[in-house]
Amino acid sequence: MGYAQIHTCTVLGSNAPSVTVEVHLANGLPNFSLVGLADTEVREARERVRSAILNSGLEFPSNKRIIVNLAPADLPKESGRFDLPIAVGILAASEQIDAQAVQQHVFAGELSLSGELRPVRGALAMALGHYQQNKHLAWVLPPHSAEEAALLPDARVYRAAHLRDVAQAFALPGQGPQQDNSGWSRVLPGTRGAAVESDIETDLQDVRGQAGPKRALEIAAAGGHSLLMIGPPGSGKSMLAQRLAGLLPALSQQQALESAAMLSLAGQFQPLRWARPAYRHPHHSATMAALVGGGAPPRPGEISLAHHGLLFLDELPEFSRLALEALREPLENGRITLSRAKHQAEFPARFQLIAAMNPCPCGYLGASQPACRCAPEQIQRYQGKLSGPLLDRIDMQVHVPALPPEMLMQAPLGERSAVVQARCQAAHERAVKRQGVSNHALSAAQLQTLKLQAQAQQLVQQQAARYGWSARAVHRVLRVAQTIADLAQADEIEHAHVMQAMHFRMPLKP
Repeated sequence: MGYAQIHTCTVLGSNAPSVTVEVHLANGLPNFSLVGLADTEVREARERVRSAILNSGLEFPSNKRIIVNLAPADLPKESGRFDLPIAVGILAASEQIDAQAVQQHVFAGELSLSGELRPVRGALAMALGHYQQNKHLAWVLPPHSAEEAALLPDARVYRAAHLRDVAQAFALPGQGPQQDNSGWSRVLPGTRGAAVESDIETDLQDVRGQAGPKRALEIAAAGGHSLLMIGPPGSGKSMLAQRLAGLLPALSQQQALESAAMLSLAGQFQPLRWARPAYRHPHHSATMAALVGGGAPPRPGEISLAHHGLLFLDELPEFSRLALEALREPLENGRITLSRAKHQAEFPARFQLIAAMNPCPCGYLGASQPACRCAPEQIQRYQGKLSGPLLDRIDMQVHVPALPPEMLMQAPLGERSAVVQARCQAAHERAVKRQGVSNHALSAAQLQTLKLQAQAQQLVQQQAARYGWSARAVHRVLRVAQTIADLAQADEIEHAHVMQAMHFRMPLKP
């Protein structure tokens, strides 16, 4: 035959463009050429493929001129995921396997020199991005990668442990006795671990006192709102943030897939954490590229890895100004677009921001003991690291005071995370049933349809004029007030709901 086509795909941002691997065997001086804008990792596939075919007991056409084209030619290709489709293409072109049968499958996998298949990064992201356009094609992937892709409902996924298993599965009819093919199997869709409840060591009942911050956590979890906690060192800000993950409503199947796909792109997806909101906690030394993504090719940053989950930024003013200002657009739009000279990559970034900070450099502004020793200029410069536009995009601000020793030692245990999570889940379902989205994602048009009592509406107008709130600030107060009303199972936003929502927009300085 001398010619074969194999289906595969690459990863560009959060998309998975189709790639066709064309293999042509021609007479002439023996050579192995690889064309089609291949990165260094892809060009090195020539040596891996040659050794893998020979060590698998198959025939490599060493006496032929081998030309492999990765089409389209203007699309960048990277990583070792093209090893398997290239090897399958050579075997099909040399008539060692059925060339018609392989065209009904999508191949991806890295080959070792012995022919074993190794997992590839972003298997679920590839399957999710490629499935809508090619639902009729089945997938052939290495172990672990196949289990990832099988999380996609209705997907046909086959696991292959060795190149020999692939050759046996697509052997030509009547080619002789079949060898052991135990490494080849179909992975049933939906093979996943069950959603795990919040960890015992991070239960909300361990937090003594702090009724106000706990209420803020409940509202933030129910409506998906961003939250900034301000308090002295050791007051429990990080402890509260860690327990917020156990209060979040359950992810829908589509949200779970999108979240897992982002983690899969970074090679950090864990099947045991399936359908659990991501919790990302980068150090304050993280660069702008680490937060929003970057590199060549572009990789997702922390905001995308926290898609449909939590991004906790502790010591918020210690982050670089560029990194913090880069969060402004994703907080508003729910996505991040990275533009480069040759291409553009877009990643989803609908994350819930949870931040914590001290009120001043020494941390004790407003506390009785120990007293703050910072000069007014130092406090102003420290708080000035957070720009007004960034603070305007944070729905809620709450002060976390230091607890006196007697309350810390004698205060009774509070509600368990499971009890609070049930209320958050009910409020979330109420909001989704009413408007189709969580309250934090209400559009300007949907905000006009909210049911406000006359007193509540008048209060919002008065306070907006008094404090000079922007239109964005007014909208965020209304969204928080709607969440408070949903938690109270009220049909209208009442005066008390607006009062509580405005309480969480207190100025930064106590």
